[in-house]
Amino acid sequence: MRSLWTAATGMIAQQFHIDTISNNLANVNTTGFKKNRADFEDLVYQHQVLAGTPATSVSEIPTGVNVGHGVRAAASQKLFEIGSFQATGNKLDMAITGEMGFFKIQMPDGSFAFSRDGSFKIDSNQQVVTSNGYLLEPPLILPEGAILNTLMISEQGEVTVKVGADIRPIVIGQVELYRFVNPAGLTAIGKNLFQETVASGPEIPGTPGMEGFGNVLQGFLEMSNVKIVEEMVNMIVAQRAYESNSKAIQTSDNMLSTAISLKR
Repeated sequence: MRSLWTAATGMIAQQFHIDTISNNLANVNTTGFKKNRADFEDLVYQHQVLAGTPATSVSEIPTGVNVGHGVRAAASQKLFEIGSFQATGNKLDMAITGEMGFFKIQMPDGSFAFSRDGSFKIDSNQQVVTSNGYLLEPPLILPEGAILNTLMISEQGEVTVKVGADIRPIVIGQVELYRFVNPAGLTAIGKNLFQETVASGPEIPGTPGMEGFGNVLQGFLEMSNVKIVEEMVNMIVAQRAYESNSKAIQTSDNMLSTAISLKR
């Protein structure tokens, strides 16, 4: 029976929905994490009677008779609305105050990725790196004798620090941000990183606070934009939909069993 397969597509789709919600909840405390939203689309229809088919010589059937064949997952979209800020007091922590802007990260193979996670560290070469040791791009290197607790990052991304006995801080670099025409087209690759795709368009560099880019906020981190209550409600709705489709399969099975028994 058609209804068995139709309900099965519903169960598969809701399982994907629950998987998406579970990933969101698992990353509720992940710095810079952007939640996913599962999008669905209906499958092909069987047109038993087409709308507009002549009913008489002077009238047409207004709506027709169409039977759907279920649903499937159409997309898993990243939602880049900004998360809450958490003060850390760490001189190397940075948050981007607007939705527009990513930090550019150099990967070990020389390629580049992008991130909203601003929890940076200093490696043994005095370079600013991510928690995984990947370099911030453009490179930011502390000079020999730099006093870390004097490091200052302005809202426009200018980085200054005092060196040795010098009273006046010196400029050692500039934090740049990057944006995309379609950030939802970026591919998530794990470790709080995204990679550019044809769908996202090429990177567009800029200065914090300029041309629509957000400012850089030193000593803060942007947290996940996952809302626990919202995700739990979505989980309940998805679970009920899964159960309803399961019930539809059971009902179709009972109807099929009844029809078979009538032939005996």
